[in-house]
Amino acid sequence: MGGRRPAGEGLASEFLDMAAAERGASKNTLDAYTRDLADYNAFLRQNRATPLTASTDDVRGFLADLDSRGLMASSAARKLSCVRQFHRFLYAEGRRTDDPSAIIEGPRQGRPLPKILSVDEVDRLLSVACQGIDDEARALGERMRAARITCLLETLYATGLRVSELVALPRRAANTRDPFITIRGKGGRERLTPLSERAVATMRVYLDLLKQLNPDLASGVWLFPSDSESGHITRQAFARDLKALAGAAGISALRVSPHVLRHAFASHLLQNGADLRVVQELLGHADISTTQIYTHVLDERMKAMVRDLHPMNDKRDEIEKRD
Repeated sequence: MGGRRPAGEGLASEFLDMAAAERGASKNTLDAYTRDLADYNAFLRQNRATPLTASTDDVRGFLADLDSRGLMASSAARKLSCVRQFHRFLYAEGRRTDDPSAIIEGPRQGRPLPKILSVDEVDRLLSVACQGIDDEARALGERMRAARITCLLETLYATGLRVSELVALPRRAANTRDPFITIRGKGGRERLTPLSERAVATMRVYLDLLKQLNPDLASGVWLFPSDSESGHITRQAFARDLKALAGAAGISALRVSPHVLRHAFASHLLQNGADLRVVQELLGHADISTTQIYTHVLDERMKAMVRDLHPMNDKRDEIEKRD
């Protein structure tokens, strides 16, 4: 007869069921949670604890154990995030009256800053992309491809969509009279994303050329149709075209990718005064901590705000003048 399953495994299973059913977690996410919780529960068993009896010191001990194994800070931080979610779940379900992970600080990751293009560089990409679209002397196919990459680029920079969300936009996105489109992102979460008039205009130019070239494709389901298995342009095809465009614009292809344009969208908004929470919603981040990789662009603006707006600074100036 098999032995009784450890309590930690049963609780982990309950958490995973919740993450799948209520959060729509992907298979990859669930697999990562499974490994992380198995690691955590094994550590607790070695220390004669369970998820229901673990203390804050036990959670700290788990982090110290990860460090002693030489785990990268980013991997340890991911495991801690899973443990925190697990303990929040146990607390919310009434299985515990406290959360031992609540006050634990994560390991310092020294996370590299995201690659960012300047506003001028994005302008250069767009200027090169749209060259020749209106030139009727050019082959129709060439004009359509130029209009497509311009439309993809304009829409990405205007919305900050994930590349998987961008290439799978439905054709009706170009026909909306509403300034927002509904995006179904990671975990099946839906969000409203503003769509600029400029992006919509490029969609219409592109679709008009596509209709002239291939009316059947232009009337299909997808905004960016192709003969791929999915029926729309692939992420890889867009990334390849974008790197070719970067070379034509005199920008290193190593610095340009769809994700870099998403970073540019977020960083440029923050530089111009957008609220971090608003950017979080626009990007579709479930956790504000993911969006906080962009806070480096806020440093100088925040310093300037304190210098210019804090009331005590005015008083200091008055004191200095009297002195």
